[in-house]
Amino acid sequence: MSIIESLKWRYAVKKFDSEKQLSESQINTLKEAFNLTATSYGLQPLKLVVIKNKEIQKELVAHSMNQLQIEQASHVLVICIPNKYTTEEVKNYFNLVQKIRNTPEAIIKPFKDFLISEIEKKTQDELNIWNKNQAYIALGNLMTVCAIEKIDACPMEGFNATKYDEFLNLKSQNLKSVLVLPVGFRAEGCYMKNLTKVRKETQDIVIEIN
Repeated sequence: MSIIESLKWRYAVKKFDSEKQLSESQINTLKEAFNLTATSYGLQPLKLVVIKNKEIQKELVAHSMNQLQIEQASHVLVICIPNKYTTEEVKNYFNLVQKIRNTPEAIIKPFKDFLISEIEKKTQDELNIWNKNQAYIALGNLMTVCAIEKIDACPMEGFNATKYDEFLNLKSQNLKSVLVLPVGFRAEGCYMKNLTKVRKETQDIVIEIN
C-alpha cells in the first residue's frame, strides 16, 4: 500500500479493540520513530512516556474527558516537554555531537554560543511554547508512521495535563504532558471505521507558485 493509501486508511479511532495488543516490534518502531523526529536545531526537547498498564489507563480516562480509547488502547503514548528548559540542554546536545561525530570544539563553539544566547533571551513561557511546537512535529511523525505500519491511533489534546502530571509523577522528572496518543487496533464496532474521509479538494488547500 502506498503512503497516500495508508494516510487515507488512517482516521482518529473512536473505539479500539481492547483484546488486541501491539507487538514489541511495533512499539519499538514507534519509539525509534519518535527519537528520529525532526526538532528545531536537533535539540530534542521531548520525552515519550509509553504506558501499557490497563489499571493506569483506566484511571487516566477520568482525566481524558472520559474518552474510553485511553483504556481500550493497546498502549498510551504521552508526549512531554521539560517543565523547565535551560541552557544545560544545549550543552548536553553539543557534548553528544562531539561524542558521536568527533567534531572539534572550535567548530562547535560559535553555534553553541549562539543557541545558548538565544535561549537565555527567552522566558520560560516562550520556551514552553517553542518546545510544545516540537511536540506537535513528533505527534505528526508518529501518526504517519502508525498509518504506514497499520497501527491505529487517536491524537488527543483533550485531557487534563495537570492531573496526568500528578498521576504519572512527571514533575519529579522535570516533565509536563502536552499531547496524548492512544495506539492499538480499531474495533469492528467503531462507528468511524467505514466512513468516507472528509477532506477539501487538494487544489483548494494547496497554493502553487511557479
